[in-house]
Amino acid sequence: MNPPVGKVYLIGAGPGDPGLITVKGREVLARANVVVYDRLAHPSLLDYAPPSAERVFAGKARGQQELTQDGINALLVERARAGLRVARLKGGDPFVFGRGGEEALALAHCGIPFEVVPGVSSAIAAPAYAGIPVTHRGVATGFTVVSGSEDPSKPESSVRWEELARSLASHGGTLMTLMGWASIEKILEALQRAGLSADTPVALVQWGTWSRQRTVTGTLSTAAGKGRAAGLAAPVVAVIGEVVKLREELAWFDNRPLFGKRVLVTRSRTQASRMCELLEDAGAVAVELPAIAIAPPEDFAPLDDAVSRLSSHNWVIFASVNAVDSVFERLDAQGRDSRAFGPSRVGAIGPATAAALGQRGIRPDFTPSRSVSSAALEELAAYEWEGTSVLLPAADIGRDELAEGLSQLGADVERVTAYRTITPPNAAQRARDAFAEGIDIVTFTSSSTVRNLLSLLDGSKEALSGSLIACIGPVTSGTARELGLRVDIEANEHTVEGLAAALSHHFSGAKATNPENPIII
Repeated sequence: MNPPVGKVYLIGAGPGDPGLITVKGREVLARANVVVYDRLAHPSLLDYAPPSAERVFAGKARGQQELTQDGINALLVERARAGLRVARLKGGDPFVFGRGGEEALALAHCGIPFEVVPGVSSAIAAPAYAGIPVTHRGVATGFTVVSGSEDPSKPESSVRWEELARSLASHGGTLMTLMGWASIEKILEALQRAGLSADTPVALVQWGTWSRQRTVTGTLSTAAGKGRAAGLAAPVVAVIGEVVKLREELAWFDNRPLFGKRVLVTRSRTQASRMCELLEDAGAVAVELPAIAIAPPEDFAPLDDAVSRLSSHNWVIFASVNAVDSVFERLDAQGRDSRAFGPSRVGAIGPATAAALGQRGIRPDFTPSRSVSSAALEELAAYEWEGTSVLLPAADIGRDELAEGLSQLGADVERVTAYRTITPPNAAQRARDAFAEGIDIVTFTSSSTVRNLLSLLDGSKEALSGSLIACIGPVTSGTARELGLRVDIEANEHTVEGLAAALSHHFSGAKATNPENPIII
């Protein structure tokens, strides 16, 4: 008995910025059994698909391709006939120069059910991210989008360049060409020969809406040369018309403080997403290289014993989100919840740790004004600690400053390993590759990220010498200096939000750095 026929969804992935995929596109990906994706679909969109989903790369570029179009069509039909839900993820909009119509016809001819999920086309989005509205009152009341993949000098070209030039010259408007970088000189020359003024403004937008977007402006007679000199390469959207002049006032995407900066994020994979989001919002290219991974203790017995006695302690103090997560995972394993803390008072070092407790219904009794152990101890000294029992769930490695300080104040401290920090697999090669490609800024969010990154680089500090180094706080900065690194920026607020804000502030002010006295922002 044959399985029921599945269904194919032709999804527009949008122009590059992963935030521009539609809600429906994301929902379909979340239910997909197979994802067939293109070169221009942002890789992070694949994360919306279930881990079990098959992922098939079908990317095509001028002169090279993984699968022919016939091969892609056959693959979609084959997977659907096997009863699978297939997400065909295409850059931009599937029906705007995406050959989505051909794929839909192939499916229709084979009796395969399909849906089209429109996407944001780069024809509109790339100009918008370059600060160029394709229509503007009094400047352009319409626009035309054409494929630039055909050589305009060939008589059989299906694009009527002469007519387009005459229309722009007499009525104004905006012309966008997609897939035309290889023929850009011939395209602009054809428009000029047909009567369009050589002074007509032109913008060339490479990788529009991606964090590596670049924009070069010129005129019909100069833009191609400027683009080549700047090293532009496909994909490029060419925008032709008077609206290009508006970029001088409306540029926004490439004016952000960290635009184009490659920033290494060494935080663990499970915690890196927030840091990457903040950096990318500021215009950076976030290069995710987890220098640490969070793992459970090798033996749960000591932690389980401590968790079973939570309410017997006068205080339970958490110094990290990881410690909160680990303790509550063990509580859950024991069939218990936050009520297990009973009369114990709860402390949280740092706003992120306090927020993690708050999500579990616990409002900390103590949060220091600054997220470092030394500051916490200064403020905790105001409490009576003689004979007070304190539980400190912590990492297997790390400083014992908090435990030692409380002991000196008279507390009876029990420090238990709640989690381990380990080096992720294959991280050493990924680290070498990242630095070979170039890193402008290295961020460290804990002492262990400093130690582990240097370990991945075999102790060599040379790779970091050309990068600006930014640390989340004084403890991490201290570790970096002890290991021979220069620290350029230290966040005043010791959170990932504070670190990202410090970087943005630094580059907004273009301040010089002093290795002996890092800028604290």
